[in-house]
Amino acid sequence: MLARLRDPDGEAIDDALVLWFPGPRSETGEDTVEFHLHGGRAVVAAVVTVLGRLPGFRPAEPGEFTRRAFENGKLDLTGVEGLADLIGAETEAQRRQAFRQLRGFLGERAEEWRTRLIAAHALVEAIIDFPDEGDVPHDLVAPALAIARELHEEIGVLLADQRRGERLREGPAVAIAGPVNVGKSSILNRLAGRPAAIVSPHAGTTRDVIEVSLDLGGYPVTILDTAGIRDSDDPVEQEGMRRARERASQADLTLWVVDATDPDPAPPPGDDREQSPKTWVVLNKTDIAQRDRNDYPDWLHGHKYLAISAKTGESFDKLLTMLEEFLVDTFSTSESVLITRERHRHLLAGCHEALERAFGEPCGREDIIAEELRLAARDLGRLTGRVDVEEVLDVIFRDFCIGK
Repeated sequence: MLARLRDPDGEAIDDALVLWFPGPRSETGEDTVEFHLHGGRAVVAAVVTVLGRLPGFRPAEPGEFTRRAFENGKLDLTGVEGLADLIGAETEAQRRQAFRQLRGFLGERAEEWRTRLIAAHALVEAIIDFPDEGDVPHDLVAPALAIARELHEEIGVLLADQRRGERLREGPAVAIAGPVNVGKSSILNRLAGRPAAIVSPHAGTTRDVIEVSLDLGGYPVTILDTAGIRDSDDPVEQEGMRRARERASQADLTLWVVDATDPDPAPPPGDDREQSPKTWVVLNKTDIAQRDRNDYPDWLHGHKYLAISAKTGESFDKLLTMLEEFLVDTFSTSESVLITRERHRHLLAGCHEALERAFGEPCGREDIIAEELRLAARDLGRLTGRVDVEEVLDVIFRDFCIGK
């Protein structure tokens, strides 16, 4: 309703829209009221000051509204994490993934698994607790283990996702590597659309890893410009090259840049054809060197490669298209990608291992089987926040903005 807000002395503060949300159907599950004020700082400050003087009123702690929603069963823990990721999403792909978590895609699946596990556990416990009862079938372990095998397979499929969810949440990395003076920094600057790195004709200009964050086709990407690879006695440059190799090995994709004018360009260090999908070769400086494909060394043909000019921008549109297609193919948020945090993976892996131990037990060890099923169900309960999660709640909610 439209209401005139006044201070305790009766002086009008603002004409505001006041909305009342009675629990338990509110966002937090509790009685909630919202004031839609005119947005001036003085108006907001005056209303907050008056509210702060009323008995029982205080400012919300960071994440307190979301924590109350969790405690009142409005969100499970994976939904809470999805909301945090949605608030922090910087690209369209991150937003889609976070929204899937907020809607409960992983949490609902985990609860369905946990329900099946509890049923399997109950079957084994029946044999243990009532071995002599006539109305309790003796062959209850087999159907319980059949459930365990099904869940083991389903969770295994989820775990075999190459960590795409976590990598997308954190942002995939593309490393630009190669020998000195091949134009790596020029490529970084053209990708970034600004002079992010120093460009110089002198070898060894880039001494450390330079990072630039980009949005490519809705995907968050960190472009890494690394120190040029060459023989050097300079300890600072050696450290830069060591870091370059380390970051390139950890990147989701490496652009190995070589000089198109070099008659015998160097291959990537430890060149392995099995790793070629992770390494593309970029032939730079085509504005001053035109070569036939057959003129390139044999090692080049084991990689995807592209000839460009960082100076003129020749074929840069094609490079960007290839990068976007790579991101879509690698990080598309399909139905199978539900794990977005290391916490999810750790608990699902624990559940997976407990299930494997359960159906690996010999006959007559119902007590051990029951314990492994209990541990598996416990890990699923921790995933959604149903059991034993007090120690992680403060860590999760403290990352929220005030009042969220």
